[in-house]
Amino acid sequence: MSDRALADPESDPTATWAFDPARVRRLTARVSASAGAPRVTTTAPFTGAPLAELPVSSPDDVRAAVARARSAQPAWAARTPQSRARILLRVHDLVLARRAQLMDLVQLECGKARAHAYEEVADVAVNARWYARNGPALVADVRHPGIVPGLTRVTEVRHPKGVVGVIAPWNYPLTLAISDALPALLAGNAVVLKPDTRTALTALAATELLVEAGVPQDVAGVVLGDGPVVGGALIDAVDHICFTGSTATGRVVAQQAAARLVGASLELGGKNAAYVAADADLDRAAEGAVRDCFSSSGQLCVSMERLVLHEAIADAFLDRFLGRVRRLRLGTGLDFTADMGSLVSAEQLARVRAHVDDAVAKGATVLAGGRARPDVGPLFYEPTVLEGVSPEAACFREETFGPVVAVRRAGSDAEAVAIMNDTDYGLNATVWTRDTRRGAVLARQVVAGTVSVNENFVATWGSVAAPMGGRRSSGLGRRHGREGILRFTEPQTVAVQRGPGFGVLYAQGSERFTQQFTAALQLARKAHLPWP
Repeated sequence: MSDRALADPESDPTATWAFDPARVRRLTARVSASAGAPRVTTTAPFTGAPLAELPVSSPDDVRAAVARARSAQPAWAARTPQSRARILLRVHDLVLARRAQLMDLVQLECGKARAHAYEEVADVAVNARWYARNGPALVADVRHPGIVPGLTRVTEVRHPKGVVGVIAPWNYPLTLAISDALPALLAGNAVVLKPDTRTALTALAATELLVEAGVPQDVAGVVLGDGPVVGGALIDAVDHICFTGSTATGRVVAQQAAARLVGASLELGGKNAAYVAADADLDRAAEGAVRDCFSSSGQLCVSMERLVLHEAIADAFLDRFLGRVRRLRLGTGLDFTADMGSLVSAEQLARVRAHVDDAVAKGATVLAGGRARPDVGPLFYEPTVLEGVSPEAACFREETFGPVVAVRRAGSDAEAVAIMNDTDYGLNATVWTRDTRRGAVLARQVVAGTVSVNENFVATWGSVAAPMGGRRSSGLGRRHGREGILRFTEPQTVAVQRGPGFGVLYAQGSERFTQQFTAALQLARKAHLPWP
């Protein structure tokens, strides 16, 4: 498929990715699937041409993959966190060294522009390095004050959950395949991944890099197939499930995990809003808003689908913003000539078309875009800006998940915040203002898991030391940072008592014990002691 991918990727780590049949067979052999399993053919969004034929896992194949992972996990957990961290650093190095091949795969499988494909490479590298450097300390034993100072030694121990399941979507096939897996592995878990079949080669190439870096084969397994069947079987077998996808499916995942009393991390949909305040740097805000709205053709959960403009600057901002939107270049090249790529599927294109057509039929005005571009490729749709979208229109509240943004005007900061919060979701938001202190105050008023001030989503998403996730219908739990690894562990408290212990006190009789213990508590309060 890649006509410039002529170098041998095995001997040249910076070579682009070639669709060599032997190489594809080697990758697909990593899928847990029985001999004679049914197969599915994937296609390239850029052209509609077939890419690869992939095996489909059965529920029995899923259970077998989890069983192998469970058998391999104790030996992996027995290694020190520092030794696992060294493997993550090798993942960092390999991902950067093979970036050209990985970007090719991401583009070919999900149709995004090359710069947006590189964001995935960078994201995996940043996560691998951060968890390698910080993860061992986060899962290390922690001493706590005991109930009897000096005599009760209390230690908090972090045990791996066991086997973590990762159900990853098609829109960020590299990032969402292994960025959650990295902290899970560092914590001592095995991982079984179910990527979306449409972008499975990228996920398989990523897991191949994990193994090359030193992760044992069965500690990083892969299954493929239909979500309700294969994903459901995975949830029924693992000890924690990570899911990224729609809110509707996330609710099903949560219910299934809850029935087994296993944990679930869910990053779900969003109807994210960006606010441009009256004092914003309009050129900077316009440039950032283009990236916020149209990166990966709007097919990312943190993309802005609502643009709230203070009425004092709305027209001046739109002059700057619309000019930049109309200059965006659409293209299919495996290079940096295009600013925006394709939608991933005919279903996604149909949804975008339906949302725009419905909004226009109900009174919206198209300020830019508004049409498909089959002259570029079968699944291309122009970056689209709408104004006057009726509350009755589907795209007023529903997530479009495409290159469409709706403009609203507000007369004050308070009105703008009210508009931003008028949604069932709460994933991401942006505020643009020259007064960064005021911007931070406004950000705290927005009901969203992450809010960037004077930057697009990269500021919050890329700051991996801090948690990232959604509120309301946008999910449960957090990825990144301390919370992003501790979710994959079970805390255990071990208290070791030295000396006579409480038996001496109880031996005096219950009444005497209560009097003495109450006096001790009162003394600790007066002395401002952190005990117990």
